Amino acid sequence: MTSEKTQSSSLASNPVYPIIFAISGVHLLNDSLQSVIPAMFPVFEKDLGLTFTQLGLIAFALNMVASVLQPVVGYFSDRKPKPYSLPFGMTCSFLGIAGLAFAPEYWMILVSVIFIGLGSAIFHPEGSRVSFMAAGPKRGLSQSIYQVGGNSGQALAPLISAYILVPLGQKGAALFLLVAAFGIFILMKISAWYKEQLEQERLLNRKRILLSSMDYLTKKQVGIALGLLLVIIFARSFYVTNITSFYIFHLIEEYGLTIQNGQLCIFLFLAVGAAGTFFGGPFADKIGRKNVIVLSLLVPIPLALLLPYASIPVVLILLILIGFFIMLSFSVTVVYAQELVPSKIGTMAGLTVGLSFGMGAIGAVVIGILMDHIGIYPTMVIISFIPIIGIVGLALPRDHNITAQPNVS
Repeated sequence: MTSEKTQSSSLASNPVYPIIFAISGVHLLNDSLQSVIPAMFPVFEKDLGLTFTQLGLIAFALNMVASVLQPVVGYFSDRKPKPYSLPFGMTCSFLGIAGLAFAPEYWMILVSVIFIGLGSAIFHPEGSRVSFMAAGPKRGLSQSIYQVGGNSGQALAPLISAYILVPLGQKGAALFLLVAAFGIFILMKISAWYKEQLEQERLLNRKRILLSSMDYLTKKQVGIALGLLLVIIFARSFYVTNITSFYIFHLIEEYGLTIQNGQLCIFLFLAVGAAGTFFGGPFADKIGRKNVIVLSLLVPIPLALLLPYASIPVVLILLILIGFFIMLSFSVTVVYAQELVPSKIGTMAGLTVGLSFGMGAIGAVVIGILMDHIGIYPTMVIISFIPIIGIVGLALPRDHNITAQPNVS
C-alpha cells in the first residue's frame, strides 16, 4: 500500500507537470485525429465529387456526436470516474481512422466519422478532469496547457491536408493509425496515475473540489450566466468552423491560391489561435476570467467584418489577429463554467467543450448549404457578422482574482 508520506505528496496543492504535459500531448494527438476529417474536405470534394452540403454533414456527424455525448460522459464521470475510459476513447478513434482511410462510399465515411466523434466525446471531459487533478493552484495555466494541446492538434489540419492527404489521397489517412496507437499507449500510463489518485482520495476520505472566484449567485443567476456563456461559445465555434473547414474554398476561388498555399493560411490562423489559447489561461489568472472573455469577443469583431474585403497581405495579418484573440478565451470559458458550478467539474467541461463541437456541427451544415445556394463569397460576408453575437459577454457576472484550490477536505 502507498505510504502516508507519498499520499500527502501526491495530493499536495502543487502542479504535477509531467501529467499536465502528458495529457496535453495526448490532447494534441486526439485532436490531430479529428483534424484529419476537415483536412480531407478538399480531397473528398475533388475525388468523390461531394457537395458542400455533404461535407457539412460529415462535419455535423463528427461534431454532433462529440457535442451530445461529452456532457453525458462528464456527468457520469463526476458521479463515478472511470480512469481507463481514456484509452477506450482513443481506441474508438483508432477504429474510425481505419474506416475513414478505406471507406469506398459516403455512408461509410459518416459511420467512421461517428466513431471518431465518440472517441472525442469520451476523451475531452476525462482529459479535463486529469488536468484539474494535476493542476494544484494553477487552474488557468493547467487548463491552458491542456487546451493548447488540442488546439495545436487542430492547427495541424491544413498541413495534414497539404502535405499528406492531397499527395496521398484518402488512403493517406491510414498513417494516423500510428498516432492513435501511440495515444493509447500514453493514456494507459496516465490512467494508471488517475486511478492511483482516486484510490488515495478514497483512503484519505478527501474529494477534489474547486473554490470559485465568483460572488454568491442564485440558481437563476447561474442559469443565466451559463446561457450567456453558451451563446458566446456558439458565436466563437460557428466562426472558427467557417475558417477551418470552408475558408479554404474562398481563398482558392477569390485569390486563386492552390490548396497547399490556402491551407498554409488556415494553419497560420490555427497556430496563432493555439498561442492565444495558451496565454488566455495565465492572463485570466491575473486579470479575471470575464475580462479575458470580453477582450476575446470584442477585438475580433471589426477584424472579421473587414476580412472578406481584404487583399491577401492584409488577409494574413487579419487571420493572425483574429486567431489569437478569438481563441484567447477558449480555456477560460471552461474554467469560468466550472467556477459557476464548482461541484460539477466534468459536467461543465463536457458541456462547454462539447458545445463547441455542437455549434461547429450546426455551423458546418448551415455554411455548406449557404455556399451551395448563394455562393462562396456571399457566405463569407454573412459569416463575418457572427462574432457580433459575442457582445452578450458584457453581461456575464464578474469574477474576482482568486486562485482556485483543489483538495479541500
